[in-house]
Order: sequence, then structure tokens, then C-alpha cells
Amino acid sequence: MKTLVLAEKPSVAREIARVMGSHNKNKSYIEGPKYVVTWALGHLVGLSEPEDYDKKLGTWALEDLPILPDRMKLKVLRESSHQYKAVQQLLRRPDIGELIVATDAAREGELLARWIIDMAKWTKPFQRLWISSQTDKAIKEGFASLKPGSQFERLYQSARCRAEADWMIGLNVTRALTCKFGSPLSAGRVQTPSLGMIMQREKEIIAFRSEEYSLLRVSFGKFEALWRSANGDSRIFDADKAKQLQEKLAGGTGRISKLKKSEKSVPHPLAYDLTELQRDANRMLGFSAKQTSNVLQRLYEQHKLVTYPRTDSRYLTSDMADTLKERLSSIAVGPYAPLARPLLRGALPLSKRVVDDSKVTDHHAIIPTEQAVHLNLLTTEERRLYDLIVKRFISLFYAPARFDQVAVTIEVSGETLSAKGTTIKDNGWRAVYDGQSMEEEDSEEDAEDSAAMLPELREGESLEVKQCRIQNGRTMPPKRYTEAALLTQMEKHGLGTPATRADIIEKLVSSDTIERQSNLLHPTGKGKQLIELAPADLRTPELTARWESELERIARGQGKPEPFLNGIREMARELVSGVKKSEASYVPHNVSSSHCPDCGTRLLEKKSKRGLILVCPSEDCGYRRSDDKQLSNRRCPQCHKKMEMKEGKAGKYVQCLPCGITEMVNKDSKHMNKREQQKLVSQYSKKQEEPLGSNLGELLKAAMEKKNS
Repeated sequence: MKTLVLAEKPSVAREIARVMGSHNKNKSYIEGPKYVVTWALGHLVGLSEPEDYDKKLGTWALEDLPILPDRMKLKVLRESSHQYKAVQQLLRRPDIGELIVATDAAREGELLARWIIDMAKWTKPFQRLWISSQTDKAIKEGFASLKPGSQFERLYQSARCRAEADWMIGLNVTRALTCKFGSPLSAGRVQTPSLGMIMQREKEIIAFRSEEYSLLRVSFGKFEALWRSANGDSRIFDADKAKQLQEKLAGGTGRISKLKKSEKSVPHPLAYDLTELQRDANRMLGFSAKQTSNVLQRLYEQHKLVTYPRTDSRYLTSDMADTLKERLSSIAVGPYAPLARPLLRGALPLSKRVVDDSKVTDHHAIIPTEQAVHLNLLTTEERRLYDLIVKRFISLFYAPARFDQVAVTIEVSGETLSAKGTTIKDNGWRAVYDGQSMEEEDSEEDAEDSAAMLPELREGESLEVKQCRIQNGRTMPPKRYTEAALLTQMEKHGLGTPATRADIIEKLVSSDTIERQSNLLHPTGKGKQLIELAPADLRTPELTARWESELERIARGQGKPEPFLNGIREMARELVSGVKKSEASYVPHNVSSSHCPDCGTRLLEKKSKRGLILVCPSEDCGYRRSDDKQLSNRRCPQCHKKMEMKEGKAGKYVQCLPCGITEMVNKDSKHMNKREQQKLVSQYSKKQEEPLGSNLGELLKAAMEKKNS
């Protein structure tokens, strides 16, 4: 009898097959003497659609909502049905006696495997491959210590509840909003509160009123101090008061009333989980959360250089302690060699900030594997992200950064001034980062009083004011969210999981509710209206956070699925009822200047894979056409797609919007495309006695002169 191994992707299946000795390749599986390795293509089986329960539900109607089946059904997904049939046939092969689930070791990986097993009616017990990296060593060790599939039943139930809850809430509220307001409006238990946080920040920015303020900077020759009020604020909002203080302090003599020296010690940052890595990659590299996930997946799956990516833990387990030197040795190449090799000479310091079994659930933090590194084989993106992971890993074994901090309080003419200074004693782990700061950007107030080098000072010392100057500034509104900041808020409020947060942000962008402008997230006109139309309970993160907490309890065996799902059903009824009763209205933000030729209604602009299209919003019309774009025969030199013909003040031109390339096509201009060149060269070559090849430049020149004459 043989054992069937079910992987999540073909690439992972190929690696498992190679390591476990299966080499006979077939279209949908790889077979060997002991193992038959097949794969899913992501989800092969999913939850049935409303029309699968009742055909009339294929048409969206407000009166049919909410749609809440007593028992959720499964269906084979049409786009990957061929692979499902292949897996099903393998499960029914008489020589297949055992099954090993080797999908991703996480909630979603468990769900997609269980749905395939249920749909194919596999009733025998199965085993689970649970590994945190894709190296040959990890795969062999994983197969040597397979776990009973029943051990992950609670994880599956948690995943099932999440999927069914998203179906019931997302589908019903989205249909209700779309039918009620006559426009495609999407809502969900995670995406709506995420949009709500962006919109709340937008309201704070709009309501903000900037004020002018002054800072009073006093120079004592060798250093500078800042005036502060009794409550410690350095900003002066009264210009007259600032002038009076300047006159009062100018030319005065002060005395150091307080001098405090203290040694500060900053320990190394914790190892990366996915969310923290996405934050740093956005902040330091400008990567989107989704971009980080995709690059990280390649480092894990293709290059096998990092451990399992979709983790929410920032600690390692004690059973990994013996592998850490091997990992350090493998990354001690190139720029990392001088940082890693000194650590290999002695025992590694393993504090509770590095190894803590109690803070690791399914997977430990993201760290390098013991796989040999060839940096030249990585793309620029992969190289930059790998650099973050390696440096963070190395820094785990470095000492804390130590520095002396001096805080000076000076009294001048009854006013209080302050200054801060810092002296580095030991860079510690910061040496890994060349001393650069790894903290978030300084706040407005911190920037006003940044620490500087101070001379030797003593308490009671007299100081003479050399200069007193006023520095003007304005209060700044709250900053719009970057992806890094939004990920922090999503994590703080329990919105989504490390594996889903990037997709939620991408869904908000693709549904035209938010847009990226530089590195900042802005709500669109559609998003601003949607958050007001969506049910109030979905706008804030508290409700969804409670649901996510309950899902975690189910995964740990502390909660039961049915009470949770019953609560979701009741919530769906209430949310749909609220939308039905709403007296609000929706004004499409994407109304074009064109009218429908059939019914006269203003057409709406909508994004599609082929660019903008114009759609009639009238339900009984259905007219649609591409935006008034005339495609020229000229192709973009970069993407090679046909460029759009446009007309401006300088005449006609062609443009490729995705690439941003523009070329003039005005017949009066000196531009000539290749076809025109060939035609004219052919025409003039007949009149020339000399061979074409020896006089091509003159021919083109003559052709151009005649064309422009």
C-alpha cells in the first residue's frame, strides 16, 4: 500500500516528492515507491453560493435577505475542478492506504485540506505534516514525526467558523447595501472596520485647525536650551508673550538648578512575526503589506532561506536552541560575516526575549534557515527583505545598547530652561544596523527637543546667556495612515490575522474605497460614503475583535462552534434589517460627463482589467462601452500595448497610462513612425543610383525634409 501526500501548491509538492524519493511525474501528481504526492491549487473546494441553495437567489433582491442556510454546503470550485477530480481519484485508488496532509501549517491550510477530504468522502484517519520551513532537513524531520490529524480538529473548527461567518456577514451586508443604494458597495467583518479607522483619521485631519506657535531657544555658548512652561510644554501660542520672554532672558545669567545623569539600556528588538516585518518593510523599504507577503513567500518556498512566514509569534522555542549556531553559520557570508562570526566563538546568550515556549503557539518567529545562502541568486526585492530578517536575527544575540543620558534644568530670571544630552557607551545590537534608529519616527514634540552632545556641567554652575532666539512653527494635523501604521492598528484591535491583513488592505484598494498616494492611504469618495452607509456595528473594530478572540478560543478548545455561529446568524439579521430601514442615500463618486445613448442617464466610470469602462447605472438598460479611448497602432516601447490617442493644446498625442509614456503624433511635427520611415525610404531608394545601405542617413534626411515641406 502507498501513502498519498496532499500539498497546498505544485511547487511545494515537487519539493516534498524530491526529498521523499518520488520521481515519476504525472499531470496531477508525482509517484514513487512509497509516496504519491499531489497538490491543491489553493482552495479546490469552497462554500456554496446562494443560487446553489435556491436558483432565484442568483438574482440580487433586497426582499430575499438575509440568506442564512441552516447547514452550509460545500461545492467544487469550477476554475480548479480538474485538479479536484484528480485528487479525488487518487483518494479512491485501491492501493492508497494512508493520507498525509501537507498543506500550510496554519488555520487556512487546515481548512482547505479538510474541505477536500470532506468533499471526497475520505473517512479513514489521516496524519499531519507540521513544519516551519521548506528545507530538506525540515521535510525529513517532519515526516519522521507526523502528528495525528485529529490533533488539529479544533483548528479546523475555528477555520470553518471564520469562513462561514465571513460568508453570512459579508455576503448579506454587501447584497443589502448594493440593492438598497443601487451601486456595488462591499462590506465585511474585517474590511469595514479597517476602512472605519482610515475614515476616522480623515475626520480628525479635516477637523484639525493649525495654530502658530513659537519656541524660545537660548544659547549658552557651548550648548543650547529650550524654554519650558510650568507644565513642561515648550510651545508658546502667544507671539507677544514669546517676545516678552525673549527680552527678559536676553543677556541674563542663569544657574544650573538640576543636573541628572542616568545610564539607559535598550535591549534588542524581538524577532519578526509577519505583521512586524510588514511594518518595517513598509517603513524602511516602501513595500506594501501584500508585496512583503509575496516576497517573503518566495524566500520561504522557493529559496528555503526563511522559516514559515504567516506567524504571529516573535519568540523561539527551547527545542530550537541547538540549531541557532548552525543558522548563524549559514548566514555568515558577505556583509553579514563580520557580524555573525564573532557570535560563533562562544555560547549564544539566550534570554527570555529570544526563547520563550509560553509565547509560541502554532509557529515560532521568522528567522533564517540553515540553508546555504547565495545572495547573487536573489532579486533586489528578495535581497532587501532578507537583509531585514537576517539583521534582526543576528541582533538577537547582541548586548543591549547602553548610553548615558544627561538632563539639565537651568533657571534664568525666574524662567525654566531645559536641555538633554546623550553619550553612547556601547552600541550593542545597534552595531548590526550601523547605529541607525530602528524606532518609529519622532513625534512633533520629541523633534523639538532632540538630544545633543553636552559639555561637562555641574549643578550650581553659573551660565551666561549668549543669544536668545525665537523659532516659529505650526501645529501639524494627525498623519494619515501608512500601511505600517494601519497594520499596527489592525493588530492592536484584533482585526484579521497576520496572514489576511495584507489581503484586506488590497481588497479596500481594489474596491475603490481607499487609494495609495505615495506611502499614505486616503479614503476615496466611495469609501467616505460607504462608511456612513454601512451598519454602525461594523464600522468600529470592537465587534470584529470579539469575534476574532472567540475564534481563537475555539482553536484552543475553550469555545464551541455552534454558539458562535448562532450569534453570527442573529447579527446578520440585525445588520440587514438596519440597512433595509436606512433613509440615507448614495451619490456615485464616479459619474462621468458622458450620457447613455439609450436612456440618457449619466454613465459611471468603472475600472476593469482593460482600463476604464463607462456603464449605465439604470437597472433596465445595461449599456456599457469602453471609455472614449481611441487606440492607435503605435505601441508602448515599454509594455508593447497599444497606446491611447488623445488631443491636447499642442495637438494629438498617444499615451500609455500604466507606463506614463507620451509621444506626439501631430502630422505637423517632425515625428515619424517606423512604418512611415520604411515607406519613404522605399520610395526614395528607387530614385537613388547608389545602394541603399551606403546612403540610408541621407535618404531619411531627404524624406523628412519633403514630409515637413
